[in-house]
Amino acid sequence: MSRPAHRRPEYHKINKDLFVLTYGALVAQLCKDYEKDEDVNKYLDKIPHPFLHHRGYGIGTRLVEDFLARSCVRRCHSYSEIIDIIAQVAFKMYLGITPSVTCNNSSRTEFSLILDKNPLVEFVEELPAGRSSLCYCNLLCGIIRGALEMVHLAADVTFLQDTLKGDRVTEIGITFLKKLDEKKYRRKK
Repeated sequence: MSRPAHRRPEYHKINKDLFVLTYGALVAQLCKDYEKDEDVNKYLDKIPHPFLHHRGYGIGTRLVEDFLARSCVRRCHSYSEIIDIIAQVAFKMYLGITPSVTCNNSSRTEFSLILDKNPLVEFVEELPAGRSSLCYCNLLCGIIRGALEMVHLAADVTFLQDTLKGDRVTEIGITFLKKLDEKKYRRKK
């Protein structure tokens, strides 16, 4: 017997809310365990996947397999296409939002994802006292970088703006470090 289609959004919301609350508890515990914000930020960026025994694999490296299996995306031929897939498909699939995308340079290797609403801070009013250097959502940067590395794309991923630090929006900067070999991706005629 199949479940009614109308229950799926409720199920997704429950899972997202549980994830957000669990993530908040993790960040709070890390703030107790680590004295320096830089150490918390580094841990959030490199969180190992709980089901992988090899250290150094992050959630993003495992998440990309799930993403590629569940989505019907085709091979991308440019960084612009990759960023659009991340924003319009991956963020929507896993966080229920669609960030806007801006290109930050003429060589089309630097982009920003602009989140008007950040689900990870839905239940957070402000950063913990004395933690002004904390990058609360650094998990997102690690996930994006790990996923890109799994499809052989090196990128620098950092927060450029953060609503928890008084900015109007959350902005994630993505700079691709290695140029795509366009010849490799052209269709053969």
